[in-house]
Amino acid sequence: MKLEFTTVDVFTDRQFGGNPLAVVTNAQGLSTGRMQAIAAEFNLAETTFVLPPRDPRHTAEVRIFTPKAEMPFAGHPNVGTAFVLARAGATYGKPVTGDRLVFEEKAGLVNMDIRRDGGAVVATRLAAPVPLSFGEEIAPEIVRRACSLDATALKLDVHRPIVASCGAPLLFVELESREALRSAAPRPEVFARELPRDRIVGIHLYVQAPEGPIDVQTRMFAPEHGIPEDPATGAANVALIGMLTHYRPEADLAFNRTIGQGFDMGRPSVLEASAEKKNGKVIATYIGGRCVPMMSGTIELAPGT
Repeated sequence: MKLEFTTVDVFTDRQFGGNPLAVVTNAQGLSTGRMQAIAAEFNLAETTFVLPPRDPRHTAEVRIFTPKAEMPFAGHPNVGTAFVLARAGATYGKPVTGDRLVFEEKAGLVNMDIRRDGGAVVATRLAAPVPLSFGEEIAPEIVRRACSLDATALKLDVHRPIVASCGAPLLFVELESREALRSAAPRPEVFARELPRDRIVGIHLYVQAPEGPIDVQTRMFAPEHGIPEDPATGAANVALIGMLTHYRPEADLAFNRTIGQGFDMGRPSVLEASAEKKNGKVIATYIGGRCVPMMSGTIELAPGT
């Protein structure tokens, strides 16, 4: 069985930046086990598998895997997969045209907007498949241990460490300074021992400290999912923009921020985030950015593997 794949760097305008993604474009007939094995072989933060849509009105069914587990939703895999399919112009013999793609995923339908420059696809943007929701709080002491932070690093006046989700639950922690964010280092043994893996994908640290065009800098650690640190996490940042909007005092607001991630690991990523709030409730969140192609090739699966 021969499978075609493309890799792209997501949330960047240059190769060897952003977050790498592998997209298997003809995954029909693959078992879940084979998809997981292929994702482990690529060993990227995520690998996507494109299948024919269950509903012909949609573009494709997309399944997302980390090296260790399947995800119901993730940001950079959607942004990169939409980029690959829009550039290809077709999937399973069906034309991919226009400026809107719709993916079927375990979290629900994901709408993707395509941006072109002179006819060439350069960027995509997703709308979160589910509204922003909040979960449990986690003790600051656990976060400090898990991320090797000192006692003064956490900023707790707006919110304590709290789980939030727009399709993938993460623990959000605001820090006091850019220096504190830079100093963070994950301790996998603490993640395994003290954080509920079944309810939290990882920890998303952020600081509102403008640097040039960047409004917010972030880092995300998910060692229990095979991701020591992620260069760009769309699912985390699409929830983060919702949180930042939620905590602002305005009842009605259109809020935008440019988010940086991966700068402290040599894979700078730039994510354009926006949210809408009406009558005190966040009603929509979006995340997008540029992508660049990297590699393409063939996977040859031996019979019975």
